[in-house]
Amino acid sequence: MPVFQLADALIFPPPELAREDGLLAVGGDLSPERLLLAYRHGIFPWYSPGEPLLWWAPDPRLVLFPAELLLSRRLARTVRQHRFRVTFDQDFPAVIEACAGPRRPEVQGTWIDPEMRNAYIRLHQLGYAHSVECWRQDALAGGLYGVSLGGVFFGESMFSRERDGSKVALVHLVELLTRWKFDLIDCQLPTAHLKSLGAREIAGADFYHLLQGSLSKDDRRGTWTKEKSKDESNKL
Repeated sequence: MPVFQLADALIFPPPELAREDGLLAVGGDLSPERLLLAYRHGIFPWYSPGEPLLWWAPDPRLVLFPAELLLSRRLARTVRQHRFRVTFDQDFPAVIEACAGPRRPEVQGTWIDPEMRNAYIRLHQLGYAHSVECWRQDALAGGLYGVSLGGVFFGESMFSRERDGSKVALVHLVELLTRWKFDLIDCQLPTAHLKSLGAREIAGADFYHLLQGSLSKDDRRGTWTKEKSKDESNKL
């Protein structure tokens, strides 16, 4: 399969035309309009220093269905003991900055350059990108960020500075998404780290079918919080 060269027009080739390794297109920009269009088609940017802007649509696709989250006994105990204070959207720039830092070898993630950081901070300001922060007192111990559209959370990156920091962030994210009846978390690329938490690969055709159904739901734009609203509490 060829790799498509994007022009100025806001358009992507069908994700089914991606190469076997998942690469679909090159070029374009990281404007909010293009990023949101990409996510709505199951496409995401991922590139390294010195490379052009690359767009991916891998098949199979790694996803986490909220009901399938796996907690080890140790992780469940950490959550119960409230070792970390967990917040949502309290410091998105700090989370993405931490995700751009040095990575543990078992956790895969894109190298996040300043252009990408600024692009996702803009999505956050528009109410589409969200962060989960784990704090030890006033210091970030871990966290994650991603993009929310319809009933899908597109996970972008996570980090830990203390053991289980990112995992606790994921547990709290899944708890919130379950309450809001989200369908899935798109984990994009397979990693042993995410598979150990219950993520699994599904065929690209199945992913795009689920995606289109989930995008029919209303977007959860704006600042997210952990607290339940009165209406949500009355429903439980």
